[in-house]
Amino acid sequence: MRGWRIALANNDYFTDVEIVENEVQQAVSQAALVFENLGARVEQVAFPNAREAAMANGLMTPSDAAAFHHQRLAENPAGFGQDVLKRLQNGAACTSTEYSLARREQTILRCQFNEFLSDYDLLITPTTPITAPLRNAAEAFERPRLLTRFTAPFNLTGLPALSVPCGRSSENLPIGLQLVGKAWSEPKVLLAGRLYENERGQLSTPSDLDMGS
Repeated sequence: MRGWRIALANNDYFTDVEIVENEVQQAVSQAALVFENLGARVEQVAFPNAREAAMANGLMTPSDAAAFHHQRLAENPAGFGQDVLKRLQNGAACTSTEYSLARREQTILRCQFNEFLSDYDLLITPTTPITAPLRNAAEAFERPRLLTRFTAPFNLTGLPALSVPCGRSSENLPIGLQLVGKAWSEPKVLLAGRLYENERGQLSTPSDLDMGS
């Protein structure tokens, strides 16, 4: 990867200590060092408008889902779990004007993200700011927005993004590293993921990998 420029997102949206778990941040910082070992130059940068993209995605996704499920939603709302039902109802309440504005924002942000990535071979972020909540715990229903905080901007804009394991928490829960490229750069994103996993395997013993060291 000699000659590659990699952007490590470091603005508040990606590093807010009240949202991003410290172990996640540490694992991503260690992953950046692996890319430097491969010859890449990693630069900490402020990635623009991720919050706006996530908000637009958060409006469009439940609206699309509500349209797809509109008949079942009307005839059998009890057939949905309470968390899903609430999101579908929120989506159904979205106005056509709000939806159209979000679609417009999608087009603008896609161009802006691509322009940013024209200066870099890759953008890296955590895949999620937190590790997985327990399946039946209350937080599993309270924290769904956090789980998609860093992936939503690229779901909205359609840019190629890959998640690879980059460690484990003290509770042995997996931590993911998100690799993002400009439009149509899937081969480069996949290559970066393979090179990262190969290099990390060489730098760690099997027991280290199990524990996320």
